[in-house]
Amino acid sequence: MYVGAIPTTGDFKKLDAITASATATYNLRQGGVAVFPQSNFHCLVVLNGILQTGGSSFNIVNDTIVFAEALTSSDVINQILVLGNVNDIGVPSSDSVGSSHIQDDSISDEHLDITAITGQTAITSLADTDKFLVSDASDSGNLKYVENQYLGGGTLVPISSVALSGNTNPVRFDNVFTSTYTLYQVHLSDLTPQSDGVSVRFRWRNGSSTLEASGTYEHCSTTVQSDSSSATIKSVNNDDNIQIGRDGFGHSAARSGINGIIQVHSPQATGNYKSMHYDLKSADSDGFTLFCSQGTGAFKDDTSTTVEGFELTCSSNGFSSGRIDIYGVKQV
Repeated sequence: MYVGAIPTTGDFKKLDAITASATATYNLRQGGVAVFPQSNFHCLVVLNGILQTGGSSFNIVNDTIVFAEALTSSDVINQILVLGNVNDIGVPSSDSVGSSHIQDDSISDEHLDITAITGQTAITSLADTDKFLVSDASDSGNLKYVENQYLGGGTLVPISSVALSGNTNPVRFDNVFTSTYTLYQVHLSDLTPQSDGVSVRFRWRNGSSTLEASGTYEHCSTTVQSDSSSATIKSVNNDDNIQIGRDGFGHSAARSGINGIIQVHSPQATGNYKSMHYDLKSADSDGFTLFCSQGTGAFKDDTSTTVEGFELTCSSNGFSSGRIDIYGVKQV
């Protein structure tokens, strides 16, 4: 409990000394900065040792004092003290204002500094529980947050990609399949073999090793070409790869580019076939014959082997051009 006189608060200012001269009007300054008293009655003015009466002896006009009569150089303005303005409590002491004393108010654009965003640390990937501030239109625009996992948008999450040129063989992707997703997509864009009449082969990889033991793969496919009314059906029960090229398309000419999607199912699962299926389109080198091929293949090892990657190879030479992109399919 405080005992004693009630402390006064306000913005009290003793103004800079003024030298009288043959004029009635003088500037009001504190430290060279203009002062604007709220009224005549907020000023204690002492002239020649006598306290003056505001409104009769002087008036305040903006940042000047105007005496009733012009002074002379022999007059002395002893002091001008400006009392605290109404509702001016001065500068509060540090840590003296609690949140309950602050009035709620909205913050408009002009009070926001761009560094409130640009001054923060940038991130290059988002966790499911990362949060975004939103205005909820269904709740009168009140501010709420939404987590990244609930945002709309595509379900394909980029994992890896490569653009091919020259003569690349094989093309390998390691450690792209994890327990994060149970379904993956491999997009082939204009994948073109270097030589005519080659087979394009798909094999699983575990770490840095290719799973290519004889008799461990089986695959089947159906191919339709634009210059034939019949389909080519191919099936192999024991092989060391899954063919998705030449034999799968039923044609030995060079390709202008293989385009389509390979889907990979549960590569990290144990005790099951490691399966994939594909839907691919291509054309021969002259561009006059089109091919559509659908097929599936599996690694028959049903033990504890897990799959972490894959490779694509040509039976001779390699790929001259094309692009391969790998995506994880996000479950919703």
